[in-house]
Amino acid sequence: MNRVIGIVVASSAAVAAGAIVAVGTGLFSRSASAHQDRPVPVMPAEVDIEQGAILYAQSCAACHGTELQGQPNWRSPGADGLLPAPPHDESGHTWHHPDRVLFDYTQLGGREALALQGLDFESGMPAFGDVLSNQEIWNILAYIQSTWPERQRQMQAARTEGDLAQGE
Repeated sequence: MNRVIGIVVASSAAVAAGAIVAVGTGLFSRSASAHQDRPVPVMPAEVDIEQGAILYAQSCAACHGTELQGQPNWRSPGADGLLPAPPHDESGHTWHHPDRVLFDYTQLGGREALALQGLDFESGMPAFGDVLSNQEIWNILAYIQSTWPERQRQMQAARTEGDLAQGE
């Protein structure tokens, strides 16, 4: 399910990497009240990668790094008990997640996005839904993905296709 926008983009951006790391550290627990009736967000056919790069620099780079490198020791909770911001380059877990997870994590913030999946998890990721439009979020995610090697882009696109096929 590739989309052509000057380059092939399937989408992404993943702050959700911290949640995957948290699985192994016990920083979350299942919640019985997951929100299952929400429509699945789908990346639009057209995105603006150039605008995404600008918005990433303005809204994301302070935590995730100007080179998408994330914060040091991002796999281990800090003194505050929160996981540091993960990298969005190929060394992180962003590309391990489907578009839906990446969009929700960015729009709703980590805690609420994971609550949609039935998880109770303290996340340092704030919600950007009141700051950025849906299109701007998609543009940022497309920019992040555009920086990955082809293998990571293909793997993430396959995960997104599988997620959409499940209708979750």
